[in-house]
Amino acid sequence: MKLKTVALVGRPNVGKSTLFNKLAHAKISIIEDTPGVTRDRIYSEVSYLDYKFNLIDTGGIDLGEGEFNNLIEIQVSIAIDEADVIVFVVDSRESINANDKYLAKMLHKSGKRVIVALNKIDNKESLVHKYDYYELGFLEYVEISAEHSKGIIELLDLIVEDFPKYEKEELDNKIKFSLIGRPNVGKSSLVNALIGSDKLIVSNIAGTTRDAVDTTFKYNNEEYVVIDTAGIRKRGKIYENIEKYSLLRSLKAIERSDVCLLLLDYQDGIKEHDKHIASFALEAGKGIILIVNKYDEGNDIKKKEFIKLIRAEFQFLPFAPIIFVSALHKKNIHMIMPEVLNVYSNATRRIQTSVLNEIIEEAYNLNLPPSYKGKRLKIYYTSQEDITPPKFVFYVNNKNLVHFSYYRYLENKLRENIELTGTPIILKFKNRSQK
Repeated sequence: MKLKTVALVGRPNVGKSTLFNKLAHAKISIIEDTPGVTRDRIYSEVSYLDYKFNLIDTGGIDLGEGEFNNLIEIQVSIAIDEADVIVFVVDSRESINANDKYLAKMLHKSGKRVIVALNKIDNKESLVHKYDYYELGFLEYVEISAEHSKGIIELLDLIVEDFPKYEKEELDNKIKFSLIGRPNVGKSSLVNALIGSDKLIVSNIAGTTRDAVDTTFKYNNEEYVVIDTAGIRKRGKIYENIEKYSLLRSLKAIERSDVCLLLLDYQDGIKEHDKHIASFALEAGKGIILIVNKYDEGNDIKKKEFIKLIRAEFQFLPFAPIIFVSALHKKNIHMIMPEVLNVYSNATRRIQTSVLNEIIEEAYNLNLPPSYKGKRLKIYYTSQEDITPPKFVFYVNNKNLVHFSYYRYLENKLRENIELTGTPIILKFKNRSQK
């Protein structure tokens, strides 16, 4: 089912990011300890009771005092367009100002449901200005303190009031893969090259998100769905200049994909935003393939240098295969679908328990974990708990003895012995006494 979207808006320094982190606290990251990935999150999937929704934050830009900046206005416009419910965060300790009024005017024009979150209500002194905000003319207000977790449940109850309860969609056997990446890296051209070479398009269907287009096509007599995140441009090119918007598009596509193809621009090089998008695909547990577009063959030295650059910049994706293509000239397009199928197969792979334990026992005996205060980690038994991504559970004497370096060692040993190219894997440790 398509998840509802909730946007946090408000002028700088009213506590949007704090509230965002509080609402998204249950989000578990599988790349928390990975170097080289910026953790500035502006999007998360939130679960509350029987509900799920997407949460986006327009925070992160502090322009100080002065006129309402055009960049913030663009971000708020994007949030308004994307959101089903808008949480307008204000600072109850301060009197209402021109920026608050400007935002309120924009929100009234949108016709969207707006909840005003009176933030930073921590004591009697913080109540002085709260009634000023009732002059803004909205119907729903809630008093909160994001920092001290006050009123969060009341806010969540208001947010999900009209949301349908979350239900998993019926299984669709078609493998779905998305093309994600920065604007102008050639996503649409690659889709056209992929489906044009086959010329067996079944249908073009408007996607479940407003900015993605699903194309069903046939490859080797099987149907697949490719999700293009380029989609419909809104209000001209100005939207494409906002990285957060392109990221939001990618995140919505990632959510529905089995495999993600991250497009990099050979001519433009690797940007920080590329790593942002990759980190979210990894965090979502999706299979990942790195596609270097706009590459003209003929210079193997430059190609090797670019591969080294990719591995250095994407240290958190050592398992992701790399394919060099030219969508414009239709070069190496034939390499993509076999790799998509291979990565999907690896992401859904189940390993026999006996084989798994044999691998881990050999790895353990080959390299014993370091002892800590006279105690050493013991691994009694290992089993596979889940797929997409594969999740392995280790029953041990004390999970607190698992050092990060040993976690990586075990992961590497699994990858050496099992074909897991293109998919992240999760290692979970439980004390043997735990059920």
